[in-house]
Amino acid sequence: MLGDWVIAIEGTQFGKNLALILALIAAVLHAGLGALQKGQIDPWTSRAFIDISYCIYCLPFALFVFPYPTWEVWGILFWGVIAHASYKILMAMAFSRAAFTVVYPIVRGTSPLVTILFAGVVFQEYFSWTQWLGIAVLSLGIFGLAVYNIIKLQEESARLIFAVAIALATGVTVAIYTTVDAYGVRTAPNPFTYLAWLFVLDGFIMPIIWLGWKRQPEHLQNLHKILPLGMVGGLIAVLSFGSIMLATRLDQVGKIAVLRETSTVFAAIIGWVLLKEVVGPRRFILISLITIGAVIVEFG
Repeated sequence: MLGDWVIAIEGTQFGKNLALILALIAAVLHAGLGALQKGQIDPWTSRAFIDISYCIYCLPFALFVFPYPTWEVWGILFWGVIAHASYKILMAMAFSRAAFTVVYPIVRGTSPLVTILFAGVVFQEYFSWTQWLGIAVLSLGIFGLAVYNIIKLQEESARLIFAVAIALATGVTVAIYTTVDAYGVRTAPNPFTYLAWLFVLDGFIMPIIWLGWKRQPEHLQNLHKILPLGMVGGLIAVLSFGSIMLATRLDQVGKIAVLRETSTVFAAIIGWVLLKEVVGPRRFILISLITIGAVIVEFG
């Protein structure tokens, strides 16, 4: 079984190399998912249809393919679902108030720093001084990118300030769910058991919120646009989050969390190409710092 193979390569050099590849794949996919949520459809609606799609995709695997969770794993799933719901509510609030290239770097810059602290406590993971240098370089690039984007807006409205505050809080929730889910993936005898049930249980929350509070009449008129977006986004979410969680089983949680934040690089490219948000030479330099920092962390 695939789960047995993942367990077999855990702790090997091949497993660590695979974790690096999975983390980079997850970064690309996560940036694409963020762009989908921030696109032409409002973020509450897009997120609702993305979530219900991956719930439907994973339900047959949870019920009929992978072993059922133990009671301990069910408890971890409970806290994981709460953390994911908090993250998605905050992310939708931030996306509703500021540009994609403002919100996304702040979220992704905050999360690895907090995750490293959590991983040190929960998993007793420690970084070398060289790796801390890489984290500093990467963080400088990410937060510098966010500050640059805010300055370019030339706006200090309460709406923007509130969006930045929400983005910082969202980054903390990312660190929480990353730590909880990494613990769940490592605790479950089969890592795919935890992943499948997380997608199933988590997939109900945003659709319920959307149906109860955020649904608008025009949404029903645009179902021909929303449904394909949700189906594609659901598949991307499964591949992205599944990749990063498997990577946390194969290597250090903190290091994988840092490598995942190269998604900011891909998000900037997507924001420039697809969302028509400006990317100039200064932003390119900051993006380069993110890449350099990630390389230092990986090989430090």
